[in-house]
Amino acid sequence: MTIPVTWLYVPGDRPERFAKAAASGADVVIIDLEDAVAPARKDEARANAVAYLRGREATGEVEVHVRLNDLATRRGLDDLAALGGVPGLDAVRLPKVESAASLDVLEGFPVPAYALLESAAGIVAAPAIAAHPRVAGVALGEQDLAAELSITAGSAMDHLRLQVVLAAAAAGLPPVPMSVHPDIRDEDGLIASCVAGRALGLFGRTAIHPRQLPAIRRAFTPTEEETARAVEIVQAAERAEQAGLGAIALPDGRFVDAPIVARARRTAALAERLASRD
Repeated sequence: MTIPVTWLYVPGDRPERFAKAAASGADVVIIDLEDAVAPARKDEARANAVAYLRGREATGEVEVHVRLNDLATRRGLDDLAALGGVPGLDAVRLPKVESAASLDVLEGFPVPAYALLESAAGIVAAPAIAAHPRVAGVALGEQDLAAELSITAGSAMDHLRLQVVLAAAAAGLPPVPMSVHPDIRDEDGLIASCVAGRALGLFGRTAIHPRQLPAIRRAFTPTEEETARAVEIVQAAERAEQAGLGAIALPDGRFVDAPIVARARRTAALAERLASRD
């Protein structure tokens, strides 16, 4: 499975931007029916998304997801009903998920769902939400969460991020992508934030503007040193396998085990994939 690095939001009431977003180089395009759309235009946004998806030619180069409105509302349930079975839809993103039970409504829904944890209740229930059989991934909605908890300290947010990283890993889900960086002009801040998030086990990031995509990609691209180290481990593992050895020894005398080899394979594959897009 190829894990996305860049996820780009596009407002559902701006259909003229859908194709541009798909051609932006993002790994995933998210048509947003929720926060980016004024209440008076939400029905129009839903119709735009359905029309685009029905006419979309799936190339395999970019996934298209739709962020629905809250499933605890009539509008969210209407979004779900309208999108069920629509060709061209790869997944849905569900805002404000606060319990695993609230996801039972997805029974029989034909595409994967990503749960967004945006409240204290969502964080507390993260392990159960991540373990729900209809959930393909989880992510944080950091701005809503920080507002609810009156958080201003980065260390406090890091604690919450780690809880979600742990819940996703325990459930066997892909790594948790980072939340949006709201200042599209602050490239240095975006890169620094990505580097810090990567150190916490987060991987990839959602963006609100195409200009943020190259910086996100650079921040999550393994360095030359990391790539060389990963390749060295992979080659040592291959030599050990060919020789029928269980222990994997590196040229410097250190030994590594299977989890380290698996991580090295992911790092080497990621470096190759991102280099091929430059």
